[in-house]
Amino acid sequence: MRSVRQPVMIHILVAVLLSLVINFSYLLMPIITESGLGERRMSSAPEGEHTSGVLSLDRDMHGYIVCDCVQRDSVYVSAWQVYSFKLQEGDHMTFTTRVPREYDGGLMTKPRKRLEEVYSINGVKFEFDAIYDRPSRTMEFVWQIIYYAMISFLMISIFAKGVQSERKRRWVVVRRIVLLTLITGLAIYLAPVMSFNEGEMKLDFFFRGNFRDNTYIIVLTKCLFTLVVTSLYARIYTLMRQQQTIVVENERLKNENLSTRYNMLMGQINPHFFFNSLNSLAMLVRDGDSKRSLEYIDQLSYTFRYIIQNGKSSTTTLKEELEFAEAYAYLFKIRYADKLFFDFDIDEKYKEWTLPALSLQPLIGNSVKHNSITTKNPLHVAIRVVDGVLEVENAKHPKLDVEPSTGIGLDNLRSRWQIITGKDIEIIDEAERFMVRMPLEKPNSL
Repeated sequence: MRSVRQPVMIHILVAVLLSLVINFSYLLMPIITESGLGERRMSSAPEGEHTSGVLSLDRDMHGYIVCDCVQRDSVYVSAWQVYSFKLQEGDHMTFTTRVPREYDGGLMTKPRKRLEEVYSINGVKFEFDAIYDRPSRTMEFVWQIIYYAMISFLMISIFAKGVQSERKRRWVVVRRIVLLTLITGLAIYLAPVMSFNEGEMKLDFFFRGNFRDNTYIIVLTKCLFTLVVTSLYARIYTLMRQQQTIVVENERLKNENLSTRYNMLMGQINPHFFFNSLNSLAMLVRDGDSKRSLEYIDQLSYTFRYIIQNGKSSTTTLKEELEFAEAYAYLFKIRYADKLFFDFDIDEKYKEWTLPALSLQPLIGNSVKHNSITTKNPLHVAIRVVDGVLEVENAKHPKLDVEPSTGIGLDNLRSRWQIITGKDIEIIDEAERFMVRMPLEKPNSL
């Protein structure tokens, strides 16, 4: 439910922002209007003549005032002034005029005068503070914002809807084109516009507007701009969603593969360790040493408990791994008495660093398995950390009768490090020594 709601909220936000961009002129209009009127209100006395006359309006809302004078001159009134001053056909006005700058010093012998300031309308003193009807303009602006936001959201929803199968792609594309054509047509037909009909400027539907002005150009521009921008946004959004889906699917398959491989590797470790432990325990039982046997069983149970507890976990701390290694090493020390030694040299600061679980078990087991351990040639296994790298090293004392090696232990260890940490281990196999270097993972808290 959350995954579905999130794209919808994004689409709504984009639709609202797009609508604001489309109608930005309407957002600025109240500010510009109010500012301009304020400047005029604070201006000095008008330069033109002070006269009166009757207003006559054209269908495009431009007006002319026929002066109450002998010459019967006409004064031009712009559509903006008609709308802002709330003028109507037949209004008797007292006003001042001005001559546009383009006529100053020009060749025109009779320049057309323009309305400058209004002093009274139908005998009532004109108040400049009353010409700005903020609630009315606000509603006009809000209504157009809502309208184009709805159109944008509807188009985005159609564009951004995914195609379920390739077989249906062609039909879906055709259906989308038809829907978008209908929506665009209806959006143009029902678009709210500023109408100049019937002697006043008001919010109306496009199909009832006057096509002698530029209203249709504004509406067409808005709707086509909405169509283009929404299609581009939907395309980008679809590509991003497809890329995100591919990444998530690849990550899921990767995790499944890693989990499968890790379980297979752990399944190989456990039987190997189990059979080696049983052989060691059998040796102690044959010797008749019950005390050592019981102690061995305690340590053996600890090692098996550790394996069971960490069988499903990929990593563990070095501290826990060392405790297991000490218990595991004890099992071999009981068997080899004073001929096998384990040297642990670990700085305390590395105890909380992490590594794949059961990393030391195959190394300790192999060192015992492949070397001759006698009183004359005791085996020393060194376990230390150097610059964040765990090192396990032992001198090589090859057995006369070399046991066959399957290589499962080291192969499993390397594979697990690659799977879990993404890093490789370093195996140094020289004539007189054998060493494995494993980079530890620094905890996030450090």
